[in-house]
Amino acid sequence: MILAGDIGATNTRLALFTDEDGHLYCVAEGTFRSQDYPNLDVIVHEFIASHKVAISAACFGVAGPVQHGRCETTNLAWVVDAAVLASVLGTEQVRLINDLEATAHGIATLTASDWLVLNAGATDAVGNTAVIAAGTGLGEAGLHWDGKVYHPFACEGGHTDFAPRNELEIELLRYLLARFGHVSYERVLSGPGLSVLYQFFRDTGRGVEPQWLADELTQRDPAAVIAQAAIEEKSDLCGQALNLFVSLYGSEAGNLALKVMATGGVFIGGGIAPKILPKLQEPTLLHAFFAKGRMRPLLEAIPVRVIINPKTALFGAARFVMAM
Repeated sequence: MILAGDIGATNTRLALFTDEDGHLYCVAEGTFRSQDYPNLDVIVHEFIASHKVAISAACFGVAGPVQHGRCETTNLAWVVDAAVLASVLGTEQVRLINDLEATAHGIATLTASDWLVLNAGATDAVGNTAVIAAGTGLGEAGLHWDGKVYHPFACEGGHTDFAPRNELEIELLRYLLARFGHVSYERVLSGPGLSVLYQFFRDTGRGVEPQWLADELTQRDPAAVIAQAAIEEKSDLCGQALNLFVSLYGSEAGNLALKVMATGGVFIGGGIAPKILPKLQEPTLLHAFFAKGRMRPLLEAIPVRVIINPKTALFGAARFVMAM
């Protein structure tokens, strides 16, 4: 029995898998609100106790940099330690990997029904692949193609410096510098980032915030409110914020594609993308993805797909166990 986990700042997802002749079968799963628990150890103990199973091996994809079997999660006040989890589970076969690395491993388990194509790219597209995912934070990873198989690897590219592309974004950078000091891509490409973009447009006088919107922003998740109001065309301020968010998403996806020479494709994952699919299918994202000067022909040949299967990281973590 394999235990796999997808550990994020908002939700922790756990699943039990069996490995039958090299095929993974999910036999149980559970989702927990991360903020409701003091650490992952408590969640794991609760989940295993409820299913009364013995675990032979486990792997957890964790949102943050993993070093020496340990991770201090970036957007959650947890320390995740493989040795502690091994004690909880009663097995030494416990591994921690970055959550986007887990997603990268999970891509091999997907079929065409698990993604939406934004750019078909070249018919003979092959080579390295990249994954970018905005959620509570911004995750990035790559898959090195050695000519026969893919080798996923983690990175922390979401924390690189935000680079404005025009006068509006230069003004945005100044606005963010005054608030945060250091401005990374995660500051603008995440759930909190979408809220910050909305505040920028509001605070710089680019629209009026109606009372109904102000009320909803205090009562519900601000990013969800902004995205919904933008898609339903109920607020011009929200529309401006989401349009810029999508443009920045496309631009950073293109940056990542160039950095890892992702001629095999770029996958957009995370919790936000499936909720704003109508906006991602508009020209804005691909326009920004392609807009790399002399590299435009290279970018136009790269397939771009949105992952719509929410269990990709779970399957990826379980697949990592199979390769241990």
